[in-house]
Amino acid sequence: MANLRKTHPLLKIANDALVDLPTPANISVWWNFGSLLGLCLGAQILTGLFLAMHYTPDVESAFASVAHICRDVNFGWLIRNLHANGASFFFICLYFHIGRGLYYGSYLYKETWNIGVVLFLLVMMTAFVGYVLPWGQMSFWGAAV
Repeated sequence: MANLRKTHPLLKIANDALVDLPTPANISVWWNFGSLLGLCLGAQILTGLFLAMHYTPDVESAFASVAHICRDVNFGWLIRNLHANGASFFFICLYFHIGRGLYYGSYLYKETWNIGVVLFLLVMMTAFVGYVLPWGQMSFWGAAV
């Protein structure tokens, strides 16, 4: 299998991009959080799209549509819980990613750091909108305050 992935033209591209990457010997576990953020974001987008198929964006029926997803849609409860807990895991990884950047001095690269700050603010705004969407009591008072 190792010989095939290095000789086949298509597998060689994937191998060079994903498997045989040149990395320093002193790399630590803290450098995995960027990749974990990408995986979490992909899972959030996928579960969010599945939830959006049954969600009704109306003040009168938003809560009922969320209840419908949890009760009537096949594995809707699982998709909703994966989406909610995935958001929490995304923010845990995000805070570790920011902490690693602060510890290793990544803020010295101004353009990269500023893009990260803008992305962080966009993620915070998106999370607030996602928190308000079910329009339950917690969502209502979260939006009211």
